[in-house]
Amino acid sequence: MNQDNAFPAQQQEPPGTTGRMNPEPDHGEASYVGSEKLVGYKTLVTGGDSGIGRAVAIAFAREGADVAISYLPEEELDARATQELVQAAGRRCVLLPGDLRDEATAREVAHRAAGDLGGLDVLVNNAGYQMARRESVAEVTTADLDRVLKTNLYALFWVTQAALDHLGEGSAIINNSSIQAYQPSTSLLDYAATKAAINNITVNLAAELGPRGIRVNAVAPGPIWTPLQPATQPEEKITVFGTDTPLGRAGQPAEVAPAFVYLASPVTASYVSGTVLGVTGGKPVF
Repeated sequence: MNQDNAFPAQQQEPPGTTGRMNPEPDHGEASYVGSEKLVGYKTLVTGGDSGIGRAVAIAFAREGADVAISYLPEEELDARATQELVQAAGRRCVLLPGDLRDEATAREVAHRAAGDLGGLDVLVNNAGYQMARRESVAEVTTADLDRVLKTNLYALFWVTQAALDHLGEGSAIINNSSIQAYQPSTSLLDYAATKAAINNITVNLAAELGPRGIRVNAVAPGPIWTPLQPATQPEEKITVFGTDTPLGRAGQPAEVAPAFVYLASPVTASYVSGTVLGVTGGKPVF
């Protein structure tokens, strides 16, 4: 990145791939060092092929967890790269391709993860979609709404409902929210609405599942350099992406993953439930 923290202008088509990004994101490949916070845990990360999902998969593996990742079939190359990184940490990585906008697929992902890993301890609802290449609400199509709402909300419900057949005392669910839930951009009004809903879902699920010993929390990232950005943002916005934060730059996936580790581990967050943890470069989450 340049000294002024600007990214080079670039564009991809959704869902975007890691290898075409300039610069490639930092997922913690060289930096994350585990400390046995999740030894023996079985975890599912939706959207685990790239971006925040890949960083979480790497961190979980280095903390001692086996990982299943779901992803779109067209993201196979990224998924394989994530699998290699998890396996390099000495842990299992189960690949679960499929479009979570399909109810049967979403439910099957949770059941297959539990079946292939021999159980399920942590669910990370990370898969998400946005589209910011528009200037007015008049440009939001029904197809846009379907893609955003089904990816961000329907899939979260379906995967979570199925996962509850396998989660038990001491388990954790972590949803991926966003700074957009607190400071929505007009070009992302549908996406921002889903993230506000995810915060509400998180609090309500925490209340319902607490008596079962299942903790439910969310992480609200700020602007993070992932394939979703060049794939869904106008090219001119990429060059200033993240520079409006108090820290003056975008974050890297590696800087978000520790928040998921913290919330997943009973070592660090055994009494934390119903909270939204901001990783925003200084933007407020209240």
